[in-house]
Amino acid sequence: MSAAMGAKVLERFPAGSPRGSWPAEEYAARRRAEGDADATVVMDLESDSFLVLVPTRDET
Repeated sequence: MSAAMGAKVLERFPAGSPRGSWPAEEYAARRRAEGDADATVVMDLESDSFLVLVPTRDET
């Protein structure tokens, strides 16, 4: 996902959890199974959390 592309945050998961990014990865996998094929996980260093994102769709 490029920085120029807009994205919607679906969920946030704290990076300090003992399981690391797994809860975020599991959530993204469930979203992909439900049809959100572009759900992806990124690390937000500023908030020390993992974000599950989907690209915003241009409605033109």
